[in-house]
Amino acid sequence: QVQLVEFGGGLVQPGGSLRLSCLASGFTFSLYDMTWYRQAPGKERELVAGITSRGGRTNYADSVKGRFTISRANEENTVTLQMNSLKPEDTAVYYCNAYRTVPARDYWGQGTQVTVSS
Repeated sequence: QVQLVEFGGGLVQPGGSLRLSCLASGFTFSLYDMTWYRQAPGKERELVAGITSRGGRTNYADSVKGRFTISRANEENTVTLQMNSLKPEDTAVYYCNAYRTVPARDYWGQGTQVTVSS
């Protein structure tokens, strides 16, 4: 059974840090690109950061560049999003996504809430 379980969300003050992790199971993690998305109330889901299957390339939304870092540990089936200098506009539900093109597969976690507020 495929599972992506996110954890590490919570309430943090502006300027603070959080570390999100996503634990994968039920598929060959090292064959999948991994991406973090987020969705704020009333807004569309947006890409936050992505990393290729072997970790060789990463990409970030302009809004988080220099503040967020994505990494992965294939031996542990985990992908992590380190979030620093958090802003109220980072408040959203954060989702972990696993994706490959051949064959086409697309898996999602249930999401974890991040709230940045004083």
